[in-house]
Amino acid sequence: MTLFFALAAKEIVEATAPNGALHPLSKAAAAVFAAFGGMIAPAVIYLGFVAVAGFPELQRGWAIPTATDIAFSFLLARWIFGRHHAAVPFLLLLAIADDALGLVVLAVFYPIEVIRPIVFAAVLSVALALCWTFRRARIVRFWPYVAIGGTLSWVAFFRGGFHPALALVPVIPFLPRAARDAGLFEEPQLPGRDPLTRFEHAVRVPTEVVLFLFGLVNGGVPVAQIGAGTWIVLTALVVGKPLGVAAAVLAGHAVGSTLPTSLTHRDVVVIGCAAGIGFTVALFFATAAFPDGHLLDQTKMGALFSFTAAPIATLAAMMLRVGRFARSSAS
Repeated sequence: MTLFFALAAKEIVEATAPNGALHPLSKAAAAVFAAFGGMIAPAVIYLGFVAVAGFPELQRGWAIPTATDIAFSFLLARWIFGRHHAAVPFLLLLAIADDALGLVVLAVFYPIEVIRPIVFAAVLSVALALCWTFRRARIVRFWPYVAIGGTLSWVAFFRGGFHPALALVPVIPFLPRAARDAGLFEEPQLPGRDPLTRFEHAVRVPTEVVLFLFGLVNGGVPVAQIGAGTWIVLTALVVGKPLGVAAAVLAGHAVGSTLPTSLTHRDVVVIGCAAGIGFTVALFFATAAFPDGHLLDQTKMGALFSFTAAPIATLAAMMLRVGRFARSSAS
């Protein structure tokens, strides 16, 4: 998972660079607004259903439907929009911001360890200072950045009480890169020799294997354990995500954030639907919210059923005529 977050960060670094799909930063700000909306709306819907249905024991799980699974939502968006559409890096940034905010929620509302912000900042500063030194010295191998800076960053996250899966995210922007972007998990026609591209090629296959095994191991839930928690989580995800994302983008537009030129509000609705796949991150949130028992099993089933966001997003794309369906309708 650390490697996947690193590859996602690599995609964001290139997308927000000059001539990238999310440049200037005002366009990236729209995705961050969308992440906030995509967390607030599902949480409100979840708590509303819990209150109306009279299940106070489920209140602790309000953060479960705020999650977005980066890997599967990305694959769905790429299938709908194509590899080079601005919707793909927009969704990636939305999902990364969503998960980063989710880790803050976990730390504050579901603490496992004591948060040590001073330790975190001190050790991370040393790690990033070393990465900056490597770049200034024009080191063209990615291993010093990852092995030294990444290890220290992992220690900072771990000892600071934060999830170490994000350890390589602050390191990736320091890797020298070329002015091109083949895309996440994509092979360029002319393989690059810059450190950032070589890093992607080195970890791409192991990361794909780990993602598969992670979902396989964490998805084991008895199908019989379907209950109120299942449907509340599922509804909050598939309804709250598109509503929250679309509303937040409109609100952000009112304060000056703009969408990428090639991205429309119809695209944003479909992106919000795709972000409704909670899966691995929602499973993680459920485990943090509830102990072993029927409440955990019910909410985990809701996280698994969030894959229904895929046909919903596809249907929305067909109805709104965006992505691959815009091309087919035009022909």
